[in-house]
Amino acid sequence: MKANYPINKFKDIDTPFYYYDLEVLRETLSEINNQIQDMPFLVHYALKANVNPKLLKVIKDAGLGADCVSGGEIQAAIDAGIEPEKIAFAGVGKADWEINLALDHDIFCFNVESIPELEVINELAGSKNKTAAVALRINPDIDAHTHHKITTGLNENKFGINMEDMGKVVSLLPTLSNINVIGVHFHVGSQITDMTVFQDLCVRLREIQKFFTDSNIQLKHFNVGGGLGVNYEHPNHFPIPDFEAYFKIFKAHVILLPGQTLHFELGRSIVAQCGALISKVLYVKEGVQKNFVILDAGFTELIRPAMYGAYHRIENLTSELPEEEYDVVGPICESSDVFAKDYYINKPRRGDIMAIRTAGAYGEIMASQYNLRELPKSYTSDELSPVDA
Repeated sequence: MKANYPINKFKDIDTPFYYYDLEVLRETLSEINNQIQDMPFLVHYALKANVNPKLLKVIKDAGLGADCVSGGEIQAAIDAGIEPEKIAFAGVGKADWEINLALDHDIFCFNVESIPELEVINELAGSKNKTAAVALRINPDIDAHTHHKITTGLNENKFGINMEDMGKVVSLLPTLSNINVIGVHFHVGSQITDMTVFQDLCVRLREIQKFFTDSNIQLKHFNVGGGLGVNYEHPNHFPIPDFEAYFKIFKAHVILLPGQTLHFELGRSIVAQCGALISKVLYVKEGVQKNFVILDAGFTELIRPAMYGAYHRIENLTSELPEEEYDVVGPICESSDVFAKDYYINKPRRGDIMAIRTAGAYGEIMASQYNLRELPKSYTSDELSPVDA
């Protein structure tokens, strides 16, 4: 089954471009809000997945906060109308100007990843006569069982403060007069589909709660990060992730005291399925050992397959011919510019329109101008109402 796209309108638009189905996005956000209603939960959208202003407006209107990992993302969240008191600032290497920007806007908190960072934030906040709200990002040493390039919660990763150093942090805090520790923060990885990983995180969270209670430090906020995966193989059948199962784990295994809040930082699971990269076939090339479909989109528009070996479903929107086997590749002058190898797709012809699905996360945001290519434009379903081809 192919997605219902406005193919007739696609034919009049220069490719490649990103297309976002805002109804899928709105339904996704509605399901999230349905699952967290009446709970002391707050979801921050992870802007690193996609900062398209058209999407940010819909996300802001749904009441979500923002998880930012750069000064640029903080500014994008503010420009989208997201309240500063809902903005968390993470990142292993925060520059002074980024910290100052966050302080000037009085954001909700900094997710601090090291003792040196604590000291720098304290110094910069002091120069402004401000107190910085901080959540300590703790490395839980939990294996997310995902791609090694997107795991973040092991001791070997660069992220967070190791538990072995928490004693040093606690002893240092009384000397940091411009720091107010309000919570702790975790993040174990991305594209996690094994729900037991999140159960393991809850166990570690309870251990951390006890550590701070024993240290006479009362925390109001616990941030479990994000990482919930999506179904790349069957986007038509599973357009919305299983948020019910995801949030159920935290409802069952995290014990909050009155006045405490549990925070989440979801990115991919919010925007991935609403987006597709739309491209046209430039050439169909017969090789010696295999045949190639050469698209006008490449890893400059969607780098995930080249960087991670990631899978994306590819649909030929303008062919009903029998499927044949091809390597689907781009025009970039690199051998790694491949979307899929040995892939079965409806027999293509020059000018056919292809949809590379589940590209709403880490697609447009990671686009580059390598080979001096133009950055892709974007369109939404609000602008292009679906019309049968």
